[in-house]
Amino acid sequence: MALNLSLRQLVVFREVMRHGSVSAAAKVLHRSQPALSAMLGSMERELGFELFARTGNRLTPKPESRFFLEEVEAVLANFDRAVQMMGEVSRQQAGQLRVACMPAASLFLVPRLISEFVRSRPDVDVSLMSYSSTAVHEWVASQQFDVGIAELPEERESLRVRAIETACLCAMRSDNPLAKQGSIGPADLCGKPLATLFREHFTHAATAAAFRDAGARFRPRFELRAFISGFDFVEQGLAYCICDPVSAASYRIYRGKGASIVFRPFLPRVSYPFAILTPAHKPPSLLAAAFCDSLSERITALIRSVTSASRRPSRRAAPTTASPPRTA
Repeated sequence: MALNLSLRQLVVFREVMRHGSVSAAAKVLHRSQPALSAMLGSMERELGFELFARTGNRLTPKPESRFFLEEVEAVLANFDRAVQMMGEVSRQQAGQLRVACMPAASLFLVPRLISEFVRSRPDVDVSLMSYSSTAVHEWVASQQFDVGIAELPEERESLRVRAIETACLCAMRSDNPLAKQGSIGPADLCGKPLATLFREHFTHAATAAAFRDAGARFRPRFELRAFISGFDFVEQGLAYCICDPVSAASYRIYRGKGASIVFRPFLPRVSYPFAILTPAHKPPSLLAAAFCDSLSERITALIRSVTSASRRPSRRAAPTTASPPRTA
């Protein structure tokens, strides 16, 4: 038969055993002596045997009490650890985060933001996995991950979406004459070699359309799965790259002061929407919710920093005077 004992009763028993009397335990617990005696009595009735031999006002623990004390100490120690752990959880100081991320952000940007988030949270463990955006959508929707960072998915009931709207930038070497301009357009890059994503990607189609509408020749020389891999071609002076600002921010983090690439707004605007995703049918943990807030704030700030640094007040040079990427 299950026993109906409370944690309060266990605490009273432990303190009586520790201090040798009900009166001493009452002082420690700031309770009255009669109240503690009543608790001990109800505890013994529930157990079905006496824990103490009573001689007047004196209590002498029976052998069963010594054994019972060991178990009570273990129960209360586990309870204290659980309370402490839940306190840490409530302060987002402990727990596990499972993050799925698109390649553009998984190499440098998101690891940097995770580092910032967990630096003061030594008991937070993180799993960071890189997948295509389509795979990230599926993994988060199926509740395999707490948080996803990916290109904006189509609307679906299984995902909560925190969209972040951005626009593509043009990457070029800092010593390129076009770097003096405030923005770059198709006419500036007419016939010049480009590093682009694969033909099926929406940025490839949007960029090609911008060139077509401007009557400029679109020349994709290097076809990529991720913009970051194209930055080496840009550094070598072999191509320009019309890329997303997430990749640009990642490059800035990776290269730091040694960066040889600069970024300028590309006009007309080529939209690059992406999103922070969480499972719609699973409430986020306090830790995951705090991480999403931090992620959204820091990604937006870093992208804004890259974009604002890319805008210069200098006048646009005439497109016909634009030079190739270096000596190409």
